[in-house]
Amino acid sequence: MSTPRKPRADASRNRDRLLETARMLLAENGNRVQLPEIARAAGVGMGTVYRHFPTRADLIEAVAEQRFEEIAEFARTACLTAPAGQGLDRYLRHVGGVLAADQGLSAAIESARHAPGSEPRGETRARLEAVIGEIIARDRRAGTLRPDCTVLDVYMLVGAISATIRTGSGDWERLLDLTSSGLRPR
Repeated sequence: MSTPRKPRADASRNRDRLLETARMLLAENGNRVQLPEIARAAGVGMGTVYRHFPTRADLIEAVAEQRFEEIAEFARTACLTAPAGQGLDRYLRHVGGVLAADQGLSAAIESARHAPGSEPRGETRARLEAVIGEIIARDRRAGTLRPDCTVLDVYMLVGAISATIRTGSGDWERLLDLTSSGLRPR
């Protein structure tokens, strides 16, 4: 059995440049951005775009997965190392900040996935859920988190923060302040 070839260095750089450019343009302009505009801004031809991402939805999905991987990395490096009992709050505030800063990207992800909220999928979801589970367990041991809090509860809170940001129906940080009291042990 042959082993898969490693991508050429220039192909890898082109893919990275496409992801970076798409992320920037989608964050700025949301769902209005089309593939030719991304290709031009990245300095590549449409053939290069299609070799890496056969459809616009594939490119947006790759950008979404990249964003979720970065959130998971933040959770591992900043939330699991936060002072005991502060990990979940740090995680939720970080996610809220990411969503608030990249509203155009969030809208494009939701549109491409045809679903509001657009949470992570596959292996990325499993990795993120594992680290969130560790954060929850650590905060519980510190006595700052109610014992019945679950990863699904965290997704629900992120969904509420996302909806608040998306609809402009209030201050997401205020929402988080109010819900934080409900997460404390009784």
